[in-house]
Amino acid sequence: MTSRRMVLKIGGAAAFVTILGGGAYLHGGGLGKARAPWSQDGTSFGDKRLDALAFAILAPNPHNRQPWMFTLSGADKIIITCDLEKRLPATDPFDRQITIGFGCLLELLEMAAAHMGIATKTVLFPEGQEGAHLDSRPIAEVSFVGAEKWVDDPLFDLVLQRRTSRNVFNDTPVPEDVLAAVLKAETSGRAINLGGTIEPRRVGEIKDLARQGWQIEYETQATRRESIRLMRIGNRAVNENPDGISLGGMAMGAMGASGVLTPKALDRPGSFAFKASLNAYFRLIESARGFVFVTSKDNARTSQIEAGRAWVRLNLRAQDLGLGVQPLSQILQEFPQMAEPFEAVHTMLAPQGGIVQMLGRIGYGPKQDPSPRWPLSAKLYKA
Repeated sequence: MTSRRMVLKIGGAAAFVTILGGGAYLHGGGLGKARAPWSQDGTSFGDKRLDALAFAILAPNPHNRQPWMFTLSGADKIIITCDLEKRLPATDPFDRQITIGFGCLLELLEMAAAHMGIATKTVLFPEGQEGAHLDSRPIAEVSFVGAEKWVDDPLFDLVLQRRTSRNVFNDTPVPEDVLAAVLKAETSGRAINLGGTIEPRRVGEIKDLARQGWQIEYETQATRRESIRLMRIGNRAVNENPDGISLGGMAMGAMGASGVLTPKALDRPGSFAFKASLNAYFRLIESARGFVFVTSKDNARTSQIEAGRAWVRLNLRAQDLGLGVQPLSQILQEFPQMAEPFEAVHTMLAPQGGIVQMLGRIGYGPKQDPSPRWPLSAKLYKA
């Protein structure tokens, strides 16, 4: 006789196939607390720096770690540092992707200040940037230097609508003129190049590399476990810890409770959960209608910051055009097992040399919910 527990597991497994197979595994209601920072439009925190930071913390960042911490200094300065506990030493051993996330944050911060009619002065790495890893020294100091003539950025109105698409795209092709418009996202003359392709042969080649990169990341124990450790399964876990990889929703919570979806199951090669996760991401890659990428001439920390600035603007521009974007960062990771696809993607997308800082799939799909965020208060140090 089949036990009740086994019935729950079978039902949960079926839901797991449906949800993960459809790529909609980050959705679900009951996450109002975790998504509250997206509802701060029009809220004043009593300090213009805080008002601007409320928008900045919505920036995209790797594994949704939200690694930033802020200190308000004096009457007009913000000191931005990295919470070193939020680094990703396995998948991002040199903190390149984490630094790109800070570039996204700085771009939104300056856009928000400009929207309020405030000029800013940003000094990157004011105490230096030597070393292979980020440390306790500031990433940036941003000063609010006074009022300026209204210079509102046309992309600012999209900040609260920006999403990272984590759904399977439909079969609608991306028109050439839409891709061209996305790649014209203004980067203020910075030493960064935006590229993209919808050419079928090239798209197929990138898909092949992306699948290879994902499989390497998930089948390499250290990188797989880093991601699994950051998975928040069920609404309660997400609301209590709104960073990392959020697997919210009632179905996810039920699968976690029934034992179908647990860290142990995800970490066991050959298990149902392991194979379902692997195949779900393959489906996301396969649904790409094209790709966009950001390259730089070198891999200096300042170039990584500029790449982040460019990426968030590209994301906002795509959002404005109804296009979904999701980073596929696995083949850009610098741990030893990824060396072969890393070299291949650089040969393909940066044949004249340089660094591919960001790569993302594009396409059209269902509406995406916003990613969970820590409230701004959780990211403030006392001066």
